[in-house]
Amino acid sequence: MHSIEELRNIFLAYLQTENKIIEPKNLYEPNHYFLQIGGKRLRPLLLLLATDIFDGEIEQSLAASLAIEYFHNFTLIHDDVMDKAPLRRGFTTIHEKYNLNTAILSGDVLMIKACEYLAKVNEKYFKTVFDVYTKTAIEVCEGQQYDIDFETKEVVTHDEYIEMIRLKTSVLLAASMKIGAILGGAKKEDTELLYQYAENLGIAFQIQDDILDCYGDEKLVGKQPGGDIIQNKKTLLLIHAIEKSNANNDKRLDEILKQSVFNNDEKVNNVLAIFNTYNTKAFGIEKRDMYIQKSIDALEKINLNSEKKAVLNSLIDYLVMRDF
Repeated sequence: MHSIEELRNIFLAYLQTENKIIEPKNLYEPNHYFLQIGGKRLRPLLLLLATDIFDGEIEQSLAASLAIEYFHNFTLIHDDVMDKAPLRRGFTTIHEKYNLNTAILSGDVLMIKACEYLAKVNEKYFKTVFDVYTKTAIEVCEGQQYDIDFETKEVVTHDEYIEMIRLKTSVLLAASMKIGAILGGAKKEDTELLYQYAENLGIAFQIQDDILDCYGDEKLVGKQPGGDIIQNKKTLLLIHAIEKSNANNDKRLDEILKQSVFNNDEKVNNVLAIFNTYNTKAFGIEKRDMYIQKSIDALEKINLNSEKKAVLNSLIDYLVMRDF
């Protein structure tokens, strides 16, 4: 089997070969720029890893891995437009560096090129793989809409939030592994179990991200803690604190959230103090660990030897039990 770093290098070499600036330059150069600014390449790596674990030829999965990376970056470009975000991974976003129309069109062509590269997979698996891809693409868009809706929705429940992050974040991780397993020749039962493993891992990943945004080390996380708090973003932690505050007739959090003018540091500190009152961090950790256990339960049922299961088990530390 290949190591994670070996798979990353193989994918990056393929990306470098395929991601060329062609005419019209004003359409393709922005995407070349965006794809070169980095990222973990997590989704294509998971796809290639799944193929490798089931003893498939990873070279046969490279086109599908690039399709997933293209689709993921399409969503990021359009997310940045919707969020009016000035930076992505510390670099200027496409709509800021070029213009809004370029960002929309460049994102569109990436989504179409994702379909182009999926069409390169072995015909034996194409229909199955394409069905997984289209279902997932629709779900990601649904998750994004829920996320937008939550900005103005007064009450968001725990279950609604989990469903939103499942759709927006988790299903693409899960689909990446499922497609990789399909291309590796895995049995249907194992591809479904691998999907469950990755889906629950993805939910745990996002909950950990929420926790790190509030409590992570700034030097490791790479950004000032409390960004979600400053934006009143309805994360699992904030939803929990709102529910506890309401149950205790505690108006502090409600008053903070309604403020239109505030000092960022003061707001973050005051909200974290309320989180501490209601053990909100511990609640988030409990939920994170629950989904980790669901992931482990699915992993144990997959028909793989202990060595390969150990590789998948190590992803829990790599993806979720991280400080950044």
